[in-house]
Amino acid sequence: MSLDKETVKSIANLARIKVPDENLEHLAGELSSILEWVEQLNGVDTDGVEPLASVVDVTLPLRADKISDGDCRDKVLANGPDTEDGYYAVPKVVE
Repeated sequence: MSLDKETVKSIANLARIKVPDENLEHLAGELSSILEWVEQLNGVDTDGVEPLASVVDVTLPLRADKISDGDCRDKVLANGPDTEDGYYAVPKVVE
């Protein structure tokens, strides 16, 4: 797939990237070569290959889903510089 300067300009606009006009030709060539490389991947036979997230077949140990701590609001609030009525007190930011 070959990209022209107008297509690259449109892509840059969508990506909110400012690309000077003198760089559009070079960038079009670079992006075209990347797309050609990606198109080569379509030729790879992946029939019978299961998708995987890791090359190592391991399962992570799971812990029991139970509450192990809690009821420590005062300890947590002690980390803040200012508290009020059981909440962190922060300066007003919206007028």
